[in-house]
Amino acid sequence: MALFPQSALQPGVRKREVFGWAMYDFANSGYTTVVITAVFAAYFVGGIAKGAPWGAFAWTAALSISYAIVMLTMPAIGAWADLHAAKKRVLVVVTLACVAGTAALALTPRVSGAYAVAFAMLLVIISNTFYSYGESLTGAFLPELATADGMGKVSGWGWGFGYLGGMLALGLCLAYVLWSQARGLPAAHFVPVTMLITAALYGAAACVTFALLPERALPQRRGARQSAWRQLRDTFREARAYRDFMWLLACTVCYQGGVAVAITLAAIYAEQVIGFVPSETMVLIFVLNIAAALGAFGFGYLQDRIGHRRSLAGALVAWIAVCVIAASVSTKGGFWWAAAIAGLAMGSSQSAGRAMTGILAPPRQLAEFFGLWTFATRLASIVGPLSYGAITWATGGNQRIAILSTAVLFVGGLLLLLPIDMRRGRDAALRA
Repeated sequence: MALFPQSALQPGVRKREVFGWAMYDFANSGYTTVVITAVFAAYFVGGIAKGAPWGAFAWTAALSISYAIVMLTMPAIGAWADLHAAKKRVLVVVTLACVAGTAALALTPRVSGAYAVAFAMLLVIISNTFYSYGESLTGAFLPELATADGMGKVSGWGWGFGYLGGMLALGLCLAYVLWSQARGLPAAHFVPVTMLITAALYGAAACVTFALLPERALPQRRGARQSAWRQLRDTFREARAYRDFMWLLACTVCYQGGVAVAITLAAIYAEQVIGFVPSETMVLIFVLNIAAALGAFGFGYLQDRIGHRRSLAGALVAWIAVCVIAASVSTKGGFWWAAAIAGLAMGSSQSAGRAMTGILAPPRQLAEFFGLWTFATRLASIVGPLSYGAITWATGGNQRIAILSTAVLFVGGLLLLLPIDMRRGRDAALRA
């Protein structure tokens, strides 16, 4: 527990509570790593959609539908959780739903014909929706655990633990895939098993969170006769008082759109454009997670020293370089360089974004404001991958143009980052 210095924690917070909180990132990262990035994404496009030109668009459409659902519901769920001090209770429910949905993906190879794509899309929509709910709710615990000066460190620990969890899930799946391929078994055989492995690890690790992380919030009488939707409407009405938070949301929509492209389409790009085979793709994503863990841990400490805005700006510049390199290289070795830089940029940008949200969120409305942050990240996850899929489709399958176009999102994020004043935004949050 020496990893968690007491000086970074709120008074009365025990290190075991922070460990329990970080373990949820460890738990749910296997879902994004195995399902969204490394295994099921490529299997959906190449196996279920049979490599059709519209395959990448169908995959991004399924994710976009789930993100639209989250956008429309998560802010109100967060407001309700704040009013009733129910973040942990809701987190347990959505975790169980995501684990069940992930396990159900194992059934997709059993469905054939015209219904195969629709069935796979439905299960992706269900599992990804509940995953997104869990990611938002666990983020809302961060300001209860960390001080303002320690927010970057603690957020970095969480993301770092997350990438370790992603590596464990992917490592277990990779071992089974290699074993299956050595025996000549097809993807329709080993992909279902990887879904079950991912679901089991998610559920087991999340139990550590449920055992160690308490609900510190208290029910709020101010909302006893007020609906969660009305409270959310009032928050938007008062948005001028939180202008730095609103600038952060706009910035998030831009740069997270680019990050979402990397998460959801990296394996597809590696296999269909660069020529990776599934086992090579999984090794690539594994190494990317190592770089991301280093980025999250390292930048977590750096951003508390040099400032969150500067740290995020540096990460966005790195992301622009990733897009240019990935679009121009034609060899696997060249793409490895892009992936390594992407890993460092991903860990640092994800850590900085969550920490900035925790600093700018009013203490009495944490789940609600993290719900707004989730609204922004899910809007980004629609704009980024869906535009990538549309550009790929419109250019006859030219994914190089699509990945180069993604750099525009990171440039937009840099420009929208400029007006944010973290000190002014923190003062506004504390006055709420």
